[in-house]
Order: sequence, then C-alpha cells, then structure tokens
Amino acid sequence: MLKKALVGHALANQLNLCFLALSFFTRLPVPKGINYSPQKLHQAGQHFALIGWLLAALLGGVYLVIAPYIGTIPSICLLVMLSLLLTGAMHEDGLADTCDGFWGGHTLARKLSIMKDSQIGTYGTCALICILLTKTVLLSALALNQQLNLALCIAYPLSRGLAISHVQHLAYARSDTHNSKSQPLANPMQPRALLWLVVTSTAGLWYLPFTSTMLILLSCLVLRLILKWWFSKHIGGYTGDCLGFAQQVQELLIYLLLLAIIQSHSGITSTGILAL
Repeated sequence: MLKKALVGHALANQLNLCFLALSFFTRLPVPKGINYSPQKLHQAGQHFALIGWLLAALLGGVYLVIAPYIGTIPSICLLVMLSLLLTGAMHEDGLADTCDGFWGGHTLARKLSIMKDSQIGTYGTCALICILLTKTVLLSALALNQQLNLALCIAYPLSRGLAISHVQHLAYARSDTHNSKSQPLANPMQPRALLWLVVTSTAGLWYLPFTSTMLILLSCLVLRLILKWWFSKHIGGYTGDCLGFAQQVQELLIYLLLLAIIQSHSGITSTGILAL
C-alpha cells in the first residue's frame, strides 16, 4: 500500500509539473488549483520539450483539417499565426528583445535595460519580420514535400530542449530577480530531469535515418555552443529573452536542415501519421 501511495504521489506531482509547464510556456487552459512554487516551476522546465510535442500535434492536426480546403500556403500562414496565439509569442518576444538589447546597447546595464523594455526597436522588428517570413517559406516547402508533420515533431520539441539546456552552463544575468518570470528556471536541472528532457527533445529524430539524425544533432549542438559564447560575450550569461532567441533560431535551423536533406535526396523515412 505504501509503495502504491508513493507511486501515486509521484505521478500526481509530475502531472502538476506538466500543467505548470503548460501554463508557463503556452496560453492553453489548465485546471484550477495547480500547486505552484518557484521550486516547482524550476522542476517543470524538464517538460519544456513535452510542451513542444503537444504544440506540434495541435498544429499538425489543424493543418490536416484545413489544408484540403484552402491549400498549402494559406494553411501554413494560418499555422504560423496559430502558433503565435498558442504560445503568446513568448519566444518571438525573446528574439526581438535580445536583438534590440545586444545590438542597441553598448554596456551591460544598457543591454539588460533595453531587453526589459516592452517597446520594440528597429533590430527587434527586423528580426521578427525575417524569422516569421523565413519560417513561413520553409514550412510551406516542407509541406509541399509531404513532411510538415515530421518537421513539426522534430523541431518543436528539440528546439525547446536545446533552448532551456542553456540554464545548465550559463549564469542568470539579471540581479533584479524578483521581477523576472524566468528566474525560477535558472538553476541547473537534476540528472534525472535532464535525461527526461534529452529523451523527449530528441524522440522525433528516431524517424530519420542515422546520418540525417547526426547531421541535425551535431549542427544544433554547434549552434548551441555559438549561442552560449554569444550570450556570455554580451551579458555574461542569459535571460529568459535569450532562451526565446535560442528556441527560435534552433527551430529555423532544423527546418533548413530537413529541407536540405529532402532536396539532396538523402531520404527521410515517413512513418505512420507523420506522413502527410
């Protein structure tokens, strides 16, 4: 009985953490009465990639429903907008703030101040336009090659796992942590939580040939190292905005690599519902 009670408590705790992650990383409704604390929000970070899987499933399902009626390109445009609504444009906001801060400020204090400013500047605007247009074009090309759902199931979890992995090796750059939403995520994850994050982040790659999987993984890890150096150079660590920036550029890189693999005829194994 005691063992069953412990298992039940552990499952209930993980379900609570999943709902916490869902409420923090998306605008989707969650049950009332979730047990919140900064420590639990930190633990919920291990489910960031799992949220990516949920978003990929929702977007892929919507595409399958609407594409036969309005066509590929209009459907992709609606999907990009729906993604912004589902996440509250959280990651895109981080991308814009990071570009404004890093390129608009000349001192550490000024960069952090600009990144905290709710107004968007020229650098952030240009970055948003470029990434949304490029993402729309790449997703359209992947859909025309019958690989949209596969791309979503790889890019959404993997980009999120790579983004939050920066908390393992970088310090949180802000000192005024009492007003920061992402500060509870700042501490490194425990080994078991990190292993779960790795598994859920990379599960979509199992549908690819080994060479394609290694190409994507190695490329994303190289980009992660570059971003780690870049964040350290500018602000000596990271903020929540930096994690949003990392997620967006990693997602874009994955789409580019998948499209390159398709165009080079390396071959992608389409399996089950992932094939359009």
